[in-house]
Amino acid sequence: MEFPDLGKHCSESTCKKLDFLPVKCDACSRIFCMDHMSYTGHACESAYKKNVQVPVCPLCNTPIPTSRGDPPDIAVSAHIDSQCQSQPAKDRRKVYTHRCAAKGCKSKEMIPLVCNECTLNFCLKHRHTIDHNCLGKKAALRNKAASAAQSRQQQQSDRNNSNSNTTKNIQGDMDEDEALARALQLSMDQEAAQQASWGSRNRPIASQDQHRQGTNSSCALS
Repeated sequence: MEFPDLGKHCSESTCKKLDFLPVKCDACSRIFCMDHMSYTGHACESAYKKNVQVPVCPLCNTPIPTSRGDPPDIAVSAHIDSQCQSQPAKDRRKVYTHRCAAKGCKSKEMIPLVCNECTLNFCLKHRHTIDHNCLGKKAALRNKAASAAQSRQQQQSDRNNSNSNTTKNIQGDMDEDEALARALQLSMDQEAAQQASWGSRNRPIASQDQHRQGTNSSCALS
């Protein structure tokens, strides 16, 4: 007596055997016989989803956690470029100093690869204008101007904060005019003290030179 609905055929193209106890692959969700149920048995293309092995840095032997499904090579490369404490990795980071300006890219190159249009530096992967969505020379000039303005604002803010802290230290219970006058007086006193210090250092040298000249002249007269 036959049972046509019992069992299923193996999904492997070279097998197709009817198996009464088939196994469903938990990675690709296909049905296989006992001979092809393993990942390697049917060359499962989704086996990486179930691979929970943690890659190890070949330089410092540190386990590198990765998200499931992500290629381990990328995580290891990123670790070597930024976190690895081995001496070869440190030497490599000293050589590879030209960082890519593409958004989200952390790659660095040994030599600068500057775009002729936007004048920014990129890695080998993003060196072409189409690869880094180049905005052109006008955008580059705007970015430079904005960066320069931001740098000037930051410097001015730092100077203002420094002057404010100095005034607060001097001010105490005095008002702003008295504190400002006190700060100017302290600055003038410091300059006068420095000039006096330099003068005292140079004076003995001058006297020694004069003494030598006098000795030489007396010797010449005799």
